[in-house]
Amino acid sequence: MKLRNYLKDKIIIIVLVILTYFIILSFMIGFKIINEFQICFTVIYFLLFIILFLYDYLRKYFFYKDMLSKLDMLDEKYLICELVSKPNFLDGEILYQMLYEINKSMNENIRDYREKINDFKEYVELWIHEVKIPLSALILYTHNKKTSKALVKEINKVDNYLEQILYYIRSENTEADYIIKEVDLNKVIRDVMLKNKDILLERNIEITSNVRDLKVLTDYKWVEFMVNQVISNSMKYMRDIENKKIEIQAYKEDQHIVLEILDNGMGIPKSDIPRVFNKTFTGQNGRKVPGSTGMGLYIVNNLCKKLGHKIEIESKEGEYTKVEFIFDDNLFYSEVRNME
Repeated sequence: MKLRNYLKDKIIIIVLVILTYFIILSFMIGFKIINEFQICFTVIYFLLFIILFLYDYLRKYFFYKDMLSKLDMLDEKYLICELVSKPNFLDGEILYQMLYEINKSMNENIRDYREKINDFKEYVELWIHEVKIPLSALILYTHNKKTSKALVKEINKVDNYLEQILYYIRSENTEADYIIKEVDLNKVIRDVMLKNKDILLERNIEITSNVRDLKVLTDYKWVEFMVNQVISNSMKYMRDIENKKIEIQAYKEDQHIVLEILDNGMGIPKSDIPRVFNKTFTGQNGRKVPGSTGMGLYIVNNLCKKLGHKIEIESKEGEYTKVEFIFDDNLFYSEVRNME
């Protein structure tokens, strides 16, 4: 709050104070009060006026300056009442009380909103589990009976989409669901290949894997889901060529272990690569391939961040797409295990 703005706001009071002074002065002149008294009165009158104005200005100045500086530092602006001391002037107290009531009302609304969202998530998660039971029975039935390949393909799609939404819901609170331990990347790849074997055979896609016996610190269930999403994308966006390939390898690089998945599919346009992790972004390829949702890589990227991993994508349109999962090689953990 600048002094100039403060004086401008108080202009009516200043005019009244000066007008009052001249009225009193005119009475003193009319009653022939001695000049010494008039001078003394003038000095005391304006001195008191200046002191009162400065006192009022300074206490408001420091209060609002403190409030604005703390407001700039806050990401959640509604928490300002928690950091600012209650002012000692009336209009400041009124403002403080208003902010407190607004903050209280907003927190109550947020709490109600979160409860509704959590209830809905719990319901969806329960619904997915309930649907997966008959779906699993249906998948088992299709394996035991001679069933149309097209029907099997559609059933697998439904299963993948259900799994995707389940992990999307859980991705908000991964810390409540993951267990970090050593995970064999070979086992992850085998399980993902087994899950997708029907589509791989149907589309005649050649898989080569050179993962060796590398192990990483992560949660098995989440990593399997992430790898499965990438493999599903590779199969979905595969070109109609004779030699369809997906090459998987893992290797150590500095203090990291890298899991690389390379396909010779249709590739990603250069302009789309910076946005592939954006929510619901399907890009140019999504317009060519039906059923693209733009959620798979978004969920995978979120899970990587939660688990402390990284995911990187390199691609050339019409040639290949390479996805790399980068895991920290936790040497301290490994040394402790060796000592045991």
